Amino acid sequence: MDQELVSSWPNVQFVPDSYVRPPEERPGKLVLSSCKTNIPVVDLEGHDETQIILHIMKATKDFGFFQAINHGVPKVLMDEAMAVFKEFHAMTEKDKTSEGSKDPSRNCSFYRSSKNYQTEDVHVWRDVLTHPCHDPLEEHMKFWPAKPTRYRDVVGKYVVELRKLGEKILELLCEGLGLGASYFSSTGLSGNPVLLVNHYPPCPDPSLTLGLIRHMDPSLITILLQVENGLQVFKDGEWIAVEPLPHAFVLNVGLVLQIISNGKLKGAEHRAVTNSTLARTSAAFFIYPCNDIVIEPEKALTNACNPPLFRSMRFKEFQSNFLSRYANSEAVLQFLSTGHKH
Repeated sequence: MDQELVSSWPNVQFVPDSYVRPPEERPGKLVLSSCKTNIPVVDLEGHDETQIILHIMKATKDFGFFQAINHGVPKVLMDEAMAVFKEFHAMTEKDKTSEGSKDPSRNCSFYRSSKNYQTEDVHVWRDVLTHPCHDPLEEHMKFWPAKPTRYRDVVGKYVVELRKLGEKILELLCEGLGLGASYFSSTGLSGNPVLLVNHYPPCPDPSLTLGLIRHMDPSLITILLQVENGLQVFKDGEWIAVEPLPHAFVLNVGLVLQIISNGKLKGAEHRAVTNSTLARTSAAFFIYPCNDIVIEPEKALTNACNPPLFRSMRFKEFQSNFLSRYANSEAVLQFLSTGHKH
């Protein structure tokens, strides 16, 4: 049973031992914060740009997360993309595995739980399709799933729109940080976007396991499309459910942006919980630097009073070290830190 995809288990009645989280990591009965706090909503249209920048900066400083509305990505395309993501995950295990394993480099791949499946102590309750989305897009698309038949066409258009949205958000963040608008796009810091399509099947006991463990993203920013509940953000000692808004995107600060901004913007820890009756499919668009790009606090944001808080390293070094400490944000930050006080 362990060697199969979670979604392929017929009418599973219990959570296998290898998916049961240690007691301190379990979501329990999911009694969330009693306050009605939700993450900020930022309207990207119809306001003075200065006001939009202020809203984004406040949201990212306070929460590390916000939901974007009126973002410019066509609603019809968002619906088509989510429909095709769900169609992919509804295919047979054989088809999904076959369609997700054509890339010899394994940059486009389909797997269960995580890429560390063979070595991780406890698995998470999800199946995943991932593939690169940087230029030249056609070079990668030949390894994307050919089933469902409209996958490449729909997702190709969707990715182009998300790259535009990502560029727009990063330009606004640059303005807010006092950097040039093209700072990220001209340096290769945003040159390596990757799509991750998560599927969380119904779980017989959501109190014992997780769809994604508590973590921070190793990205510059992440743009998430979700239509069902399941994402939670950790703030002030409590887990806050991120209620899906129709045709909104959830955006969050990643660790790379935290490093570059020298801690002015901070990534927030988050997780995905499961549901006993409903499946959840979400699509996360991670904007990463190219592998050989050096990530470090931007010198314009450091001085004698604000020394660099993080070490300098190539992105591929950062990523391998992050993955080895993925489940422990404190250990990740300790590794990245220069030792100066935050």
